[in-house]
Amino acid sequence: MEQTEPKRSNIWLPTLLALVLIAGMFLGVKFYDSFHGKKTIKIVGDPNYDKFEDVLNYIDIKYVDSVDKAQLQEEAINEMLQQLDPHSNYIPASQLRAVNESLEGNFDGIGIEFNIINDTVIVVSPISGGPSESLGILSGDKILKIEGENIASVGITNAEVIKRLRGPKGTTVNISIKRFGQPELLDFDIKRDKIPLYSVDVSYLMDEHTGYIKISRFSAQTYEEFIAGLQKLAQQGMKDLIIDLRNNPGGYLNAAVEIVDELLDEKKLIVYLRRESVHRCSNFFLCTSK
Repeated sequence: MEQTEPKRSNIWLPTLLALVLIAGMFLGVKFYDSFHGKKTIKIVGDPNYDKFEDVLNYIDIKYVDSVDKAQLQEEAINEMLQQLDPHSNYIPASQLRAVNESLEGNFDGIGIEFNIINDTVIVVSPISGGPSESLGILSGDKILKIEGENIASVGITNAEVIKRLRGPKGTTVNISIKRFGQPELLDFDIKRDKIPLYSVDVSYLMDEHTGYIKISRFSAQTYEEFIAGLQKLAQQGMKDLIIDLRNNPGGYLNAAVEIVDELLDEKKLIVYLRRESVHRCSNFFLCTSK
């Protein structure tokens, strides 16, 4: 019997099937990652290669347990900035409002300074002119309930207390206080109001001619507070002035510039910025050169 040569298509068919199978597996992985919101790993050398994002994606895809990718990003950014210098800090979105409030000069709340000691919220002092002071809340009062819910010995945090006590001006919050010498809890319905935050702590004459002003931060209202203190001291006969900036974390650059401008002669350089000094900026944009 005469043998016939195998058809050319029969020779290439296994190779073609293997190539189709490999392509299908590759596309399957690509579509799986796309449908599940996960990016595939990029190749090193790609002009768009991002090592930081690549590592996060690799952990997200390959790590044995599920991970909170957003939390990993926040922690990684914070750790990177800690390697630079003591003045560079990352402010998460959840904390930005509180930071801005300290610089804008006011917030809406009940007007107390508090601390958490032995898992109990204790009033350090009511803020002068605030609603808590007007209702007779005292330093040392222990806040045990907010809106009827127990907050003592439950592991409450500062952020949680602030979230419950602050709110829009005109709204009311109920708190129950334990006061030394009082057998029963004292209930207060406090109407929230605009609470001022002062950045000029004190201004007074140390002697007959020497004035003293302490500035705790450079906020939106610092310049106006400084001028008010300066005018008061000038009326009392001040000739020399001490400005105390100890423990001042910084703040708005324009507030510091306006104050310095009051103290220097005209056309004197106050501040300038250069690229190599940017990393020396404090938390809130008040910069110094190397």
